[in-house]
Amino acid sequence: MSALRDAVIWITGASRGIGRAIALDLAAQGARVVLLAKSERPHPKLEGTIGETARAVEALGGTALPIKLDVREEHEIEAALARTLETFGRLDGLIHNAGAIHLAPLAETPLRRFDLLHEVNARAAFALSQICLPALQRAPRAQMLFLAPPIDLAAHWIEGRIAYTMSKYGVSLLVRGLAEELRSQRIAVHALWPARTIATAAVQMLGGEEWMRRSRRPAFFAEAVRALFLRPDPLATSGRCYLDEEVLREAGVHDFRRYAVDPTLEPLHDLYVADGPSIT
Repeated sequence: MSALRDAVIWITGASRGIGRAIALDLAAQGARVVLLAKSERPHPKLEGTIGETARAVEALGGTALPIKLDVREEHEIEAALARTLETFGRLDGLIHNAGAIHLAPLAETPLRRFDLLHEVNARAAFALSQICLPALQRAPRAQMLFLAPPIDLAAHWIEGRIAYTMSKYGVSLLVRGLAEELRSQRIAVHALWPARTIATAAVQMLGGEEWMRRSRRPAFFAEAVRALFLRPDPLATSGRCYLDEEVLREAGVHDFRRYAVDPTLEPLHDLYVADGPSIT
């Protein structure tokens, strides 16, 4: 049986893209997924709602609990946790996938945008960890996973996107520190980041159809998440900031081309990934 069988996993940003793919993948392993996102009703410009993801999970024979959540509001996080515990009686994992993006220099970043980046990225990661911690402390195999990059202080990764980089590196720092704080409590904490761009609404917004064609499907990242959660001893690597390719290679997956949106094109390297040409 899968180690994820009957585990209760929180997934933020679960209405579309990577979050939806993670939910479907983990549900197929027998996990009970709690779908957290602001998108309860259809958006005029973006596909997907938590209700639609829940129905897709149920079509696979899985169990889903959709909860409307703004990760900036701690009282909503507390209410979502209470509902989760009332429904399932436990929480085994937290995946913070929701995020805000704004790639612009200082002069083109209004303070309200700076605040949004930090509220949705770094602050939400901290708040979710803190509020979920008591429930995770009771889980036999608790894990936290955050979408955050390995920290690289090369100036070319920071200039032109200072606010965004500060907010995402803040999550990476949380992972490193929290892993040590929680090691004795046997709670594993990891960060995971795409080595190549993933075909999501954010990539569509930044680069249009060309970038989408030069990206991988969200299922690639979801399989890396699953591989991390299924490791025999997650604590052995707790605190690591992984690229999805690293995790899948270690799990024995080497054929990445089948995940490409267009297999005839080389996928773009994502931000903060050193090798090869990168998105700008």
